Amino acid sequence: MIRLRPVTGPRATGFTLAGAFLMAAIGTVRSGADDGAAALREIHAQPSYVLANDDVEVAVTRLGGHMAPVTFDRRGKSFQPYHVSPWQDEKLASVPAAVLAPLRGDFFCLPFGGNGAAYRGERHVPHGETATAAWTFAGRGRGVEGGGPEAADTLALAVETAVRPGKVTKTLALKAGHPVVYTNHRIEGFAGPTPLGHHATLAMPEQEGAVVVSVSPFTLGMTNPGVFSDPANGEYQALAVGATFTDLARVPSLFKTPAEVDCSRFPARRGYADLILVVADTAKLGGGPAWTTAVNTAEGWVWFAVRDPAVLPATAFWIENHGRHGSPWNGRNNCLGLEDVCGYFADGLVASVEQNPLSKQGIRTAVELDAAKPTEIRYAQGAARVPAGFDRVARIDFSQPGKMTLVAASGGTATVPIDHAWVMGGKR
Repeated sequence: MIRLRPVTGPRATGFTLAGAFLMAAIGTVRSGADDGAAALREIHAQPSYVLANDDVEVAVTRLGGHMAPVTFDRRGKSFQPYHVSPWQDEKLASVPAAVLAPLRGDFFCLPFGGNGAAYRGERHVPHGETATAAWTFAGRGRGVEGGGPEAADTLALAVETAVRPGKVTKTLALKAGHPVVYTNHRIEGFAGPTPLGHHATLAMPEQEGAVVVSVSPFTLGMTNPGVFSDPANGEYQALAVGATFTDLARVPSLFKTPAEVDCSRFPARRGYADLILVVADTAKLGGGPAWTTAVNTAEGWVWFAVRDPAVLPATAFWIENHGRHGSPWNGRNNCLGLEDVCGYFADGLVASVEQNPLSKQGIRTAVELDAAKPTEIRYAQGAARVPAGFDRVARIDFSQPGKMTLVAASGGTATVPIDHAWVMGGKR
């Protein structure tokens, strides 16, 4: 989710888009042998690297490493599920935070969250340098040696962080016949505790309730513990503050009527921007992957994300339905973030590493990174066509190697090729 908190110091000032392109150019020069630069395409105003096969084409911005557009079903009636923010082609002089300059699709956040307060002298921008700095080309490869699953084509990018020194290598991988983007973030250096995670953001149609979201079993559901959208800033929220729930279809409202609202069907509640978080129930998963799905019932496809819940225990929903009216939002942004994270909501580094209401219950909200031991965050996300009448994912069967079967509440099924064992093999 994008939640901006005021911070002080030079890094907190308005972000100039011209500066963004300069940062990207500097990053390319420093890489020395950036052979990928020749293949850069300008897509929605951002120079982007592209990886493609017959099934999937993925673009990732040099600035911030944001992944979108991603085209699925290239052999048939193709579709692009990820959100691209509406100001991308407007050549704005500035935006209030660096992450908004390329804002689109999925990106890796380190540290995840607003990061409004300094931690031991560190002052991080919202969602960290991995979401805002220039990524440089680090190579193309194949399979395990390239950082992805066996027999996959890979694209590697790298960024060196300065606020907390380290290096992060992002590897995107595509495997023939798989409607999946495999992602591996290898973190070296960056010692100490931090929240982190993926910020997958889907485009929403204007048709209310067309997208139906499901998650794997969860132990705790909670609305944002503080005010998420402040009317003083031209923002409005519809959900209660710090309330718990056990069913996505019955989430406490800020209002008496209705007292509860449905957070499984989107778009909903036009004019509001909200945040909720659910924590995976590892006992019910039996050592298997956690998952998040979104079925576009109008267009007949499902988006999915698969993760190791021991690494990324929670999913945050950033529910943005024309609810922000400051620049550059201007009341026009309509998207849904389904963000698999290890963190305390969107509050950032300090709130996540210190004791908080989740950590008091034994829920991890930060990852302890070791400068002497690299950490890998493996993730798989993708999208596939579903049969007519397929409504909501009720469960996913991972019993077959290299496949998962999505079972709808209506009884329909969709079997998708995916290397879910690779996802569960990430270091932690």
